[in-house]
Amino acid sequence: MAPKKRMPRVYLIRHGETEWSLNGRHTGVSDIPLTANGEKMVKEMGPRMMGPGKLIDPAAVRHVFISPRKRAQRTAELLFGANPLPKCYMTTEPEVAEWDYGAYEGMLTKDIRKDRPDWEIWTDGCPPGDTPGETPQQMSDRVDRVIAKVRAIHTKVMIFSHGHFTRVFIARWCGFPLKAGYNFAADAGGLAVLGYQHNTLKEPSLLGLNWYSEDSLAHR
Repeated sequence: MAPKKRMPRVYLIRHGETEWSLNGRHTGVSDIPLTANGEKMVKEMGPRMMGPGKLIDPAAVRHVFISPRKRAQRTAELLFGANPLPKCYMTTEPEVAEWDYGAYEGMLTKDIRKDRPDWEIWTDGCPPGDTPGETPQQMSDRVDRVIAKVRAIHTKVMIFSHGHFTRVFIARWCGFPLKAGYNFAADAGGLAVLGYQHNTLKEPSLLGLNWYSEDSLAHR
């Protein structure tokens, strides 16, 4: 019997809890730190998910992409504290940053809709403000570039990113339009696992969502 092919796998982790993730503010370029509970959550998550014989074997991960934002950097730092990666390229990657919310940075959806009652990020995007903002097409194209990098690496990859990025990544990995990201939830500190079914690259799939997040553990 021929040996089973090693298939690429993506472990996509949203940063831990922040004050703005708790109250629903759009947090793109703002460097909001993890809350004390957010740090605790990530520290507790590490030993459950990482280690020999666990879901993520540090020895098997070859590339790690981390958003430039401090909340993502800190999440990676805490997660790897007791689980060093022995053979790994670790890169701060601007392309895995959160959606650029432009003029809507720091705002709540209900406040945006006071001026634009029908606004939806999935179809309307975000206009320029202190930063350029991003249209849905720009966001989709950026995520597609990241997916192309991951598939070219063809091994096990970790990405530390953000809520909307995670939801768009899942949609585009599976071949859906960006707006299908609306149908996926990405908990703070949650892990999404993406790969392939039936040992073929023709079937990109979401294999697990929100594993090890505080919400998922609370409902087990």
